[in-house]
Amino acid sequence: MPGKIHVSITEYALDIAQAHEFVADPAHGAIDSFVGAVRDFNMGKPVLGVSYDVFEELAEKTLQKLSQEALAKWEGKLNIYIAHYKGRLDVGGISVIIAVSSPHRAESFDACRHLIEELKHHAPIWKQEHYTDGDSEWVKGHALCQHA
Repeated sequence: MPGKIHVSITEYALDIAQAHEFVADPAHGAIDSFVGAVRDFNMGKPVLGVSYDVFEELAEKTLQKLSQEALAKWEGKLNIYIAHYKGRLDVGGISVIIAVSSPHRAESFDACRHLIEELKHHAPIWKQEHYTDGDSEWVKGHALCQHA
């Protein structure tokens, strides 16, 4: 049976339990997950929070395509959950969750790592960091957002 996929962009709090519940499968002995959270220091500055701007329709299509490619690469033996937050998060807020289940741990680890790296390079998601000094800056991202 081919794997199943969930992708979403949301303004609601992300939930790792929901991700694990979606990918759970009696035939899968491994669940690997990645949780991205807002850190308190970046680019030499203390951070208050991050705002994520997302081209939602294109982002969802991109995440779906990346998931389909992962299913093909791992011969359909994965369940995949990807959710990304849209809006402002304070330090510690969860910005992205990726969960992958597979029959064995190697595929699960590899696919999860592959998906977060591909998301970072291809999804039209931009982040603006807000600093304690009142300044803010758009952080360099993938090729869709060119910086000088």
